[in-house]
Amino acid sequence: MEEFHALHATGYAGITIDQCIMEKNIENMQRFAQRNEVRLRPHTKTHKMSSLAKMQESAGAKGVTVAKVGEAEMRERYICTRCGLVHEITLSRWKCDCGGLLDLDFDRKDTDPAAWPKYPASIFRYAETMPLEHADWRMVTMGEGQTPLIVLDESRHGTYAKVDYMMPTLSFKDRGAAVLMAKAKSLGAGKVIADSSGNAGTAIAAYAARCNIACDIYLSDVTSPKKMAQVKAHGAEIRQIEGTREDIAAAAQRAVSGEAVFYASHVYNPYFYEGTKTYAFEIFEELGSAPDTLIVPVGNGTLLLGAYYGFKELLDSGVIERLPKIVAVQAANCAPLARAFERGESVAAPVRNNGTLAEGIAIAAPARAQQILEAVRETGGEFISVEESEIAEARGEMSRKGFHVEVTSAANYAGYLKYGIEEDETLVIPLCGAGIKSG
Repeated sequence: MEEFHALHATGYAGITIDQCIMEKNIENMQRFAQRNEVRLRPHTKTHKMSSLAKMQESAGAKGVTVAKVGEAEMRERYICTRCGLVHEITLSRWKCDCGGLLDLDFDRKDTDPAAWPKYPASIFRYAETMPLEHADWRMVTMGEGQTPLIVLDESRHGTYAKVDYMMPTLSFKDRGAAVLMAKAKSLGAGKVIADSSGNAGTAIAAYAARCNIACDIYLSDVTSPKKMAQVKAHGAEIRQIEGTREDIAAAAQRAVSGEAVFYASHVYNPYFYEGTKTYAFEIFEELGSAPDTLIVPVGNGTLLLGAYYGFKELLDSGVIERLPKIVAVQAANCAPLARAFERGESVAAPVRNNGTLAEGIAIAAPARAQQILEAVRETGGEFISVEESEIAEARGEMSRKGFHVEVTSAANYAGYLKYGIEEDETLVIPLCGAGIKSG
């Protein structure tokens, strides 16, 4: 195997390209062309998919890409973060053949806030930044997003809470689920399978029901009964699995491999992050600028990476001048990312989950650990670990402020209380889930 060369082609953390794979990319494109009656043309510096063209040119490719007859082009594709192989987006594709994670590459236009008011009061106000057509999401949206930004502390007017539990299923996961299920619907999915610690499962179940798509949700046998009741209410089938969060994901993945279904994973499928990036866009609109700091709870990193991607798009478009510092919070009893960060490691080795009240971030082996660590480091951020007693105390304090939040949000607030905030620092923390969803 030739040496790997890091080429950050899409401008996001975690993409590496193996030059040996480029010939396979070209073969895949040729097969796609034959199946879909498209013509082949050489790369040019003016190709609309500029990020892909630059990536392949930098890696030494002299091959061809595909474009539909006429002016239309294939709008998006997957790129493996491990080997660089390009994949057509299909119903069953959720990882690379090498086992690598997939990122999304598409014709990203400059992000223009002036265009946002044209769209409805939901995350799809930002549809121009997503690889979706109007018809894909028009009958999927349930008004998710556009959540309020509220001053959290009377003594510190620069500290805000983004009340992201004001959503159809009472958690921020609706942002990603709406986009992910819009894509599943556009691909003609008849059934979706997802695995979750709870909130992603309730969100996928709700949006699957909205799309009239059958749904199986794989959950732990100790998932909050209230979350399981939500999933059942939407008509989804629950598959309870004993074992770790990783065991649950493995069971769902085995089921996907045995059926022609869509794996609606909030971790593996990059369309989910196209929804969670709207968290950044809303904060920008509400503040009129990027905050100095975001404090975010992190397990699998769906909100952290989404926020990073959103602010990165604003930066690349010249809308903001710098990225906010990302401060990531983990429960001390399950903190693989915090440990890797402290050791200066680029990947996070799995840890033992010693049990935490914050089930939403109890992830012993985060699949996108490398990307999470790179995002935190790029923004000059840090990790904070919080003890179980600190989480419980923080939840009580939040309730006394009027916010009845889930335990994971309380863990995040506990991290905020340990963070050394500067006097003039503008800071935002998310309230990710409603307290009524957990015990």
